[in-house]
Amino acid sequence: MKRLHWALLLLITSFAFTQTSYATNDTIPEEIKPSYDYAPDFSYEELQSRYDILDLEIDIAFNDQVKAFINYFTVRNREYTREMLRRQEIYFPIFEKYLKKYDLPEELKYLPIIESGLNPVAVSGPKAVGLWQFMSPTAKQQGLQIDWYIDERMDPEKSTEAACQYLKWLYGILGDWKMTLAAYNSGIGNVQRAMRRSKKDDFWEVYRYLPRETRSYVPQFAAILYAMEYADEHNLFVDDIQYPIDFEEVEVNQFVYLKAFADESGIDLDLLQKLNPAIKKGALPANSKGFKLKIPRDGMALYETNRENILAKAEEGRTEFEKMATNMPGSTFGKEKVSYRVVSGDVLGTIARKHQVRIEDLRAWNNIKGSMIRVGQRLNIYTGPDFLSDNTVSAQKVLNQPIPSSKQYTVEPGDTLWDISRMYEGLTIERIKELNDLSSNSLKPGMKLKIG
Repeated sequence: MKRLHWALLLLITSFAFTQTSYATNDTIPEEIKPSYDYAPDFSYEELQSRYDILDLEIDIAFNDQVKAFINYFTVRNREYTREMLRRQEIYFPIFEKYLKKYDLPEELKYLPIIESGLNPVAVSGPKAVGLWQFMSPTAKQQGLQIDWYIDERMDPEKSTEAACQYLKWLYGILGDWKMTLAAYNSGIGNVQRAMRRSKKDDFWEVYRYLPRETRSYVPQFAAILYAMEYADEHNLFVDDIQYPIDFEEVEVNQFVYLKAFADESGIDLDLLQKLNPAIKKGALPANSKGFKLKIPRDGMALYETNRENILAKAEEGRTEFEKMATNMPGSTFGKEKVSYRVVSGDVLGTIARKHQVRIEDLRAWNNIKGSMIRVGQRLNIYTGPDFLSDNTVSAQKVLNQPIPSSKQYTVEPGDTLWDISRMYEGLTIERIKELNDLSSNSLKPGMKLKIG
């Protein structure tokens, strides 16, 4: 499981947290102005003595690497540690509940601090997501739902249970907590490879065979654990501790546009989003069967008395939401994916015009920072609702009309399977492909397609 590189950790600790969190206030002040922030200076022996008293189940020996990271968290970046102290009451009870359920060491509750900074919607460069920084394949293996609407890696409860299951599985194979932490960071394959090369099974003995990031990961964990346990000894105090928001769960079985839900219920939209961080795009799909939507407890009475109207308005917001979602930069909402191979003479602008998409979308879909593309490069392009004007071919089509008696359609310039499927009642892309024995999404003007 690819994790945040140590260099990234250094970076994120140097600027304000701007991501949404489960709490009502989750930003580190841009400028800290304590009257006097005294950081005590302790000897190696004093730090080691305190550390050893902790008597941890995860027995990471105190050494120079651990001491260096303790210095980082208690001296060089004290405000990062303070912010973790502010947030811990929101998340630690959740972590402790599931660690106990799976009979895991309680000190693992400190792991999400070095993974995500206790930020449920954190996204790393390699696209690891959530408090526990799951990559998508591992998350899905642990049963977490990830789709256009929902990413349960951002759900504190569900992601924590999945992380506990995964950690228990890793420990069952490796039988050592230091190696388990290393495997959580870099993947079990990297750790087993390091063990084979070193012919050892202890973390410090395989240390130099591990990825560089992983060598720092285990000492970091030990150091942040120490810093949190002995914050007061290092003059690290906070007077603005954040606490969980009291909430109730309501079952939802329909499309819900959170903005419309908030407007009609009088619940603050930001609060609603913070309580439901797994809802990525601000809406639940129409097939949301039994979704547990969290709402503030103090808004429950109004919801109960006005439930039908609130849910009706939330569903009516679908048109507004779909229009907004369709036009989000890089959106794939309601679109059909096609693959395009770059040919000589192509530039992003000509490719965008050819497929009636925006250049910024091409960049987002293919992780292109500038405008450089190369001949032979494969580009993902999502075609569907047109962005350029209301006078394009797809915009002029009559939607959801009965299939004609001829049961045939002649492809016009600019047509896609998505456009044609929307034109006729009950027609889908899969049905068009089946009727016409199509193995790809490619269409040519003048092609005769069976549609019924």
